[in-house]
Amino acid sequence: MLELQSEARAASRIRVLIVDDSAVMRSLLRSVVSTDSALEVAGTASDGLSALNALSVVRPDLVLLDVEMPVMDGLATLKQMRERAPRLPIIMCSALTQRGAQVTIESLASGASDYVAKPTGQTSREAATQALAAELIPKIRALTMRRSLPFATRRQNLSPATAMPHLSARHAYSPAPAAVVIGVSTGGPAALDVILPALPASFPLPVFVVQHMPDLFTRQLAERLNTRCAPEVCEAAEGMAVRPGRIYIARGDWHMKLVAAPGQPLTLHLDQAALENHCRPSVDVLFRSAAQVYGGNLLAVMLTGMGHDGLTGTRALYDLGATILAQDEASSAVWGMPGAIVHENLAHTVLPVQRMAAEILRLCAKPDSEAMMLRESAV
Repeated sequence: MLELQSEARAASRIRVLIVDDSAVMRSLLRSVVSTDSALEVAGTASDGLSALNALSVVRPDLVLLDVEMPVMDGLATLKQMRERAPRLPIIMCSALTQRGAQVTIESLASGASDYVAKPTGQTSREAATQALAAELIPKIRALTMRRSLPFATRRQNLSPATAMPHLSARHAYSPAPAAVVIGVSTGGPAALDVILPALPASFPLPVFVVQHMPDLFTRQLAERLNTRCAPEVCEAAEGMAVRPGRIYIARGDWHMKLVAAPGQPLTLHLDQAALENHCRPSVDVLFRSAAQVYGGNLLAVMLTGMGHDGLTGTRALYDLGATILAQDEASSAVWGMPGAIVHENLAHTVLPVQRMAAEILRLCAKPDSEAMMLRESAV
């Protein structure tokens, strides 16, 4: 009886394939995975080609993929894995260097589910294992949640709003938006890569984006998007003037706020106040700040992400009369942040990421005289 239970538990474990050219890093990742009894190392590979060959044999539930490897690097390996297994969660393992950040951003935009930074500065292997486990294990759990839940449980957790556009219970008048605020985390670069390049050069409103990422990575994200978008995209800086039609990416490890002084142009303020929801930058900080400046004249968009950062800020915007859009579960890497506001009935419309840009353009193009019907006419 006990042997059968043990076999059943082993069969239900989340199977992880580790791909890294460094034997030391493979060993460290193996130690990290072993800290959670729900996970198991299904196999290891030292290069991308070996990893591709192992997919059909190992059949992993998730892949930990090194960014820089010989034979076939992480980005090339990722693209081929996506062709063979479009829904397989893949977490990139990156060094905290400019080169590492650049390739990681490209990988995330190309379909990687998330990333972790390789540990640096720890005094011992045990410390490195603990630091990496604290960041990596929750991401593995979040990205494999659908696989690990029984089908009946998954059905119970689905809101009717995930299947079709959803209107909240409130249909009060709301002015046409004067700005767009976006919150996003896990899976964000790929989502932003779909939405922001679809905005035309004539887009009339400033767009403020909080993407949960370290400092070096947000700079690379902004630079990459700037090459793909018609509107100008930049990483936020202290005192930067807010201009219509410009897209501002919050700087990693800094909260982004809007400052409106009497008789002065609207500017950005960055600070390193305490983390909120374990995040800096925080979506809640941006949304609260935007509410103080714009009131209800905002379009708030909540995209894929783990956790619930942005929930309280969204509630404040909803109460002021702002319009709220949320990404649906099917197109989200992790339906934590958008799912939280849907379950609180704060989302006026729930859409797949591929339809989000068209809805943003539709809502932002409406004059004040038509704004009363925004929610009733959801696509």
